Amino acid sequence: MPYAAPLADMRFTIDTVAGLSGEAAEVADAILDEAAKFAAGELDPLNQPADRIGSILENGVVRTPPGFREAYRRYVEAGWMGLSCDPEHGGQGLPLGLATPVVEMWNSACMSWALCPLLNAGAIDLLAAHGSPEQQLLYLKKLVSGEWTGTMNLTEPQAGSDLGALRTRAVPTRDARWGEHYRISGQKIFITYGEHDLCDNIVHMVLARTPDAPPGSRGISLFLVPKFLPDGEGKPGERNDLRPLRLEEKLGIHASPTCVMSFGEGEGAIGWRIGEENRGLECMFTMMNTERLGVGVQGLAIAERAYQQARDYAWMRVQSRPVGMPPSGTVPPIIHHPDVRRMLLSMRAATEAMRALAYFAAAAIDASRHAEAVEAQFKAQRRADLLIPVVKAWCTDLGVEVASTGIQVHGGMGYIEETGAAQYLRDARIAPIYEGTNGIQANDLVGRKLGRDQGEAARELIAEMRATLAALDGLDAIRSPLETGIEALGQATKHLVGAEPALAAAGSAPYLALFGTVAGGWLMARLALAARSHGGDFAAAKLATARFYAEHFLTRAPSYLPAIAGGATVVDFDPDWF
Repeated sequence: MPYAAPLADMRFTIDTVAGLSGEAAEVADAILDEAAKFAAGELDPLNQPADRIGSILENGVVRTPPGFREAYRRYVEAGWMGLSCDPEHGGQGLPLGLATPVVEMWNSACMSWALCPLLNAGAIDLLAAHGSPEQQLLYLKKLVSGEWTGTMNLTEPQAGSDLGALRTRAVPTRDARWGEHYRISGQKIFITYGEHDLCDNIVHMVLARTPDAPPGSRGISLFLVPKFLPDGEGKPGERNDLRPLRLEEKLGIHASPTCVMSFGEGEGAIGWRIGEENRGLECMFTMMNTERLGVGVQGLAIAERAYQQARDYAWMRVQSRPVGMPPSGTVPPIIHHPDVRRMLLSMRAATEAMRALAYFAAAAIDASRHAEAVEAQFKAQRRADLLIPVVKAWCTDLGVEVASTGIQVHGGMGYIEETGAAQYLRDARIAPIYEGTNGIQANDLVGRKLGRDQGEAARELIAEMRATLAALDGLDAIRSPLETGIEALGQATKHLVGAEPALAAAGSAPYLALFGTVAGGWLMARLALAARSHGGDFAAAKLATARFYAEHFLTRAPSYLPAIAGGATVVDFDPDWF
């Protein structure tokens, strides 16, 4: 069942919660239309065959599935990689609020393929923020064009989320040919697209320790380590001392090569430091935050794809007579069964709420970069920082739930690989894990984002939510659950700001779930308000979906409070009791 980008819903959501102006507003429809054609025509046909074939490693070379290289070449030729990048580096300078729906399309159509440009976008942001002028001159335009791609090298066999335990070494040296540089040696695991055949060069962003670095995360530096060393003319030269040892065998995203990378089996891989020594983790967080928004969009994207397939199957499958239908006449498809419609509505409502939250966060990032007043930029940045862990964790958890419900709509056929429904669940399951597990996101939300300003940014957002309530006259089915949810979020925020760190951490995951649920419900209410003035079937469906979300999702909000406040039960439970 082919993928079709939900263009009307995307544009409506952009206009309602993100907003575009100037050139971006003028070209938005053309950009979205062309992206939809590329997603449907080039990427979607690759998805299931590539999942079955996977990427393979032969003689040190990774070969991606048939069609991946050709699709990537056409992607580069069309200039998609630089959509929201700085024109100074060859980008088009369009807002992230427009680029985010495009990223959603790529990941709905073929998430394994889309991971390569997703990682590259983070490498671009990192180098633009922290690279030296020489590094930017040599590498940025190639990355922005997509001619070369970037990777993130953090994890090691003994150092997963605890980056302070990493052992990869970077020894400073100097010679006539390369000047001041470092020799990198060590092993990294879980490196997405660490080796592939889509382009001429791969630029690795590698965390490592210099010989005299202090222990823990305070002693981490960041290095740029290309697969092929530059030849002085901006072209790949000789092969650097790095190679893939193997490809991981994974639950999902089979077509995406996840590599175990070895650096420095000979004299050491040549690399150059990015930023100051021992401050590499700060630089890497620029890339990580870009990826966290992108991964949240992956949760949304897989949910949309799973919903479309479940909806289409429900219109086709005939199985028993729906409750309340006369016992004679033709048996209609299962979409007429009330419980099937409930499942489809839960998928649709969750997906629309995720879309609204992801686009809203992208708009906050745009404001942090381009608002005229410095104070407005600061406020927008603080809001974006608050929202990023929520988008990453809430959207990916919900994406898994929606993909699972999609299998349920199919019944037994959903558990059979030939329908494709199972692939969405397998692919979606990585998203709550990589780029910082969702537990880490929850700890970040409560420990850092609430803690640094004592909840001020959260209270500002809650105040905006309350201001929407007054406009919901005549929409009581939405207004009442939203009001209750906002109150619960306010109570939980106040409690966690004043809680001891361990107790706050114990309640952080349910707090993030509450935050996402209420923020999603608030944005769904805004969509309903905008739809009410439009009329027609599209508006009627929007209003019904928002009401369903309020009745089936927002009503859960108060139930999170006991878990948020019950941290002592978690902290006091003796590990020996498990």
